[in-house]
Amino acid sequence: MAETVLITTQDLEPAVRLRDAFRDDGFETELLTPGERVGDVPDAALLILTGGLDEKQARRLGREAAGAGVPVIGLFDSEAAVMSDARQRLGLSEAMAKPVDPSEILLIGRRLLDRARLRRLTGIVGETDAMVETLERIVQIAPVTSTVLITGESGTGKERVARGIHALSQRRHRPFIATNVAALPETLLEAELFGHEKGAFTGAIGQRKGFFELAHKGTLFLDEIGEMPLGTQTKLLRALEEQSFRRLGGETEINVDVRVIAATNQPLRELVEHNRFRRDLYFRLNVLNIELPPLRQRRDDIPLLVDSFILEASTAHDRPKIAISPEAMSILIGYDWPGNVRELKNLIESMVVLAPGRVIRPEDIPREIRDARGRSRLLPVPLGRPASADGQGTPPELEFIFHTLMQLRMDVEDLRHQFENYRRSRTDLPPVYMPVPLPPPAAAPRDGLSRDTGAYHTTYAPAGLARQPLPTPDPYAAVIGGSGGGAYAGPRHIEDVEPEPTPEELDAEHEVVVFRPGMTIADLEKNAILAALREVAGNRRRAAEMLGMGERTLYRKIKEYEIPL
Repeated sequence: MAETVLITTQDLEPAVRLRDAFRDDGFETELLTPGERVGDVPDAALLILTGGLDEKQARRLGREAAGAGVPVIGLFDSEAAVMSDARQRLGLSEAMAKPVDPSEILLIGRRLLDRARLRRLTGIVGETDAMVETLERIVQIAPVTSTVLITGESGTGKERVARGIHALSQRRHRPFIATNVAALPETLLEAELFGHEKGAFTGAIGQRKGFFELAHKGTLFLDEIGEMPLGTQTKLLRALEEQSFRRLGGETEINVDVRVIAATNQPLRELVEHNRFRRDLYFRLNVLNIELPPLRQRRDDIPLLVDSFILEASTAHDRPKIAISPEAMSILIGYDWPGNVRELKNLIESMVVLAPGRVIRPEDIPREIRDARGRSRLLPVPLGRPASADGQGTPPELEFIFHTLMQLRMDVEDLRHQFENYRRSRTDLPPVYMPVPLPPPAAAPRDGLSRDTGAYHTTYAPAGLARQPLPTPDPYAAVIGGSGGGAYAGPRHIEDVEPEPTPEELDAEHEVVVFRPGMTIADLEKNAILAALREVAGNRRRAAEMLGMGERTLYRKIKEYEIPL
């Protein structure tokens, strides 16, 4: 059945010329008069807006065409209108300035029709440059028989691309066998791929064909190829090179004609460098390559995907369609989607089932998506794993510890920020004393710099407290008062010279060891021994245990420092 091209009649002169050009090329054409709808014409495949429409009419037709999967070409009176945001506002696939060449419009129309046909066939939705390039690459790759490697993050649609390649190839009437390598145990993977004979292993009660044999003359899709064990990789390489294999436990060579498409979300080149993937197999698979972009790199496709998933879910579950407010759509566009298209599809399906016929507003979107908008997130990043001495890579236990420590560090940072915000919000907390870094020794003395000790200290108080001088603490000891700390509000009191301690204060310091300018390590050690002996009433054994040294060592130190007992 011929595809129908719709042409609006508001500007009749180009409409007639375009109608004749498309008819001569074998297309059915219909002139769309004011008031007619896109859905009124069966088999509508392309809509051309010739101009003369007001924005409301053009937007209505563009919305109808988008809902039916029909691409739209818009013709504008000036180049300035083409360069404006009118194309995005009206939902156009292409925009051109008048006067137009019918042959050029025909060429663009053919390309859009081919792209729309491919989208219907594969289910791939997207108008961004990255997705257009992917669709064009599928068209180039499909007719040949070379192996294909599809790369991209989990959830980007690698299997849809593989099915699209198969559907456009000469093998489309033959089997398409898809399997996930990571889902098969290593002990069964070889048997699943190549089949087995009766009695080949315990439980093999009969002969069974493998995926290679079942996909004869068709396509075999191997997902998560990076998880394949090295031993099976060797056998897969031979099957690809020779197009033949033996069943497990068999002696007969079986010849097959299979096109293999592999996919992975891992960086295979890095796995090759770390001896976790065979180099020769990598080059054998990577004859043709398609790399799928993550959804966060093609945010302009999110409205199209949302409309497509709403229609799909509403039809599958027999539910009324939902609508999404512009504010809610903005949140969906701003989210990073670590699960990519799969995550978006699951969210839309849940909305269709749980809120049929409703208008989805921002408060209806899950909190983890609303709260994550505009905030940095942990995104999937391939991590290269260095090989260990035995060539098997980093043990999983060490990787688990590494990721746990990284997550713990991020949690601590979050707690620190929350605590700082809480401290700034409190005005009833006692003052907080904090040390200030010492200036360079060569610097000239200034306010707050002690001319005797070189210590520079500043007293801080929480915001909101009365501005009054506060006693200055020891410049080398940070004293935090209160149970929650306080916010820093800048310098409050500066004192140049610390008063010398009185003998009574020195006697009262037997409970702690205090460092003062001019003291040596030996002085600190002597004071520590004195404090420990006072604490245990002169018991040398207990004092040695408290100080973490041997009793003989303690006795020698007592004699060295002439400590009276």
